[in-house]
Amino acid sequence: MRGGVVSKKAAGVRPDQPVALVTGASGGLGQALAMELDGLGCRVAVHYNRSKDAALAVADKLENESVVVTGDVGDWEAVVALNAEIAEKLGPIDVLVNNGGIRKDALMAMQSPEDWHEVIRTNLLGTFHTSRAAVGGMLRKRWGRIINIVSPSGLIASSGQTAYSASKAGIIGFTRSLAAEVGRRGVTVNALSPGFMETAMTSGLSDAVTANILEKSPIPRFPTTEEVAASLRLFLDGDCITGQVVSVDGGVAIT
Repeated sequence: MRGGVVSKKAAGVRPDQPVALVTGASGGLGQALAMELDGLGCRVAVHYNRSKDAALAVADKLENESVVVTGDVGDWEAVVALNAEIAEKLGPIDVLVNNGGIRKDALMAMQSPEDWHEVIRTNLLGTFHTSRAAVGGMLRKRWGRIINIVSPSGLIASSGQTAYSASKAGIIGFTRSLAAEVGRRGVTVNALSPGFMETAMTSGLSDAVTANILEKSPIPRFPTTEEVAASLRLFLDGDCITGQVVSVDGGVAIT
């Protein structure tokens, strides 16, 4: 350290084959994220909550060593067990992609407290649980990457999504604060905001809603899951990129 500046050598060295956990990896975006990490040389833990067959199908497409794991990310004890299983089978987590999440949309005046709480529990508390379980090992190695999948709903107003918007906005705040805490030990924390894609999460949108979104978007098409997942290279390679929200949404968040 010279003149109060921490040199790059103070950080650890990126492992040759980092161990990566992708939560919610059985869905469309989760699969693309897992495959991108596999292509970047990672050994991937493919997480699912309910769709075991889909998770196994994702793992079958990976070239490097992988494992399929399950657990409720909203349950701290389940996440501790999940983390231990990955450590036993692949090693401690070096790269965490918090992709698992749910959406239960309704006008707040009509939404049940139970549904509202469930969205916050899964999306926001789940992100805390998985990050808390993995970050200690990253700090000891002095190298790690946490990438939280968020949404334009966490950046702009979205009627009918108070729970989802609150959870994603909370994750953005969590991302920035955690980045400030761990950056000096070689761990970066960023958020990736993919917007609307052709996935199960958006399959229920009506044609009218879809047309309205595309009409307002500077780039009038939905990005593919592969285009979104390609951003992971930026985060893995970027030692000085932290606390940022990278949007791959066709410009939806700026309209």
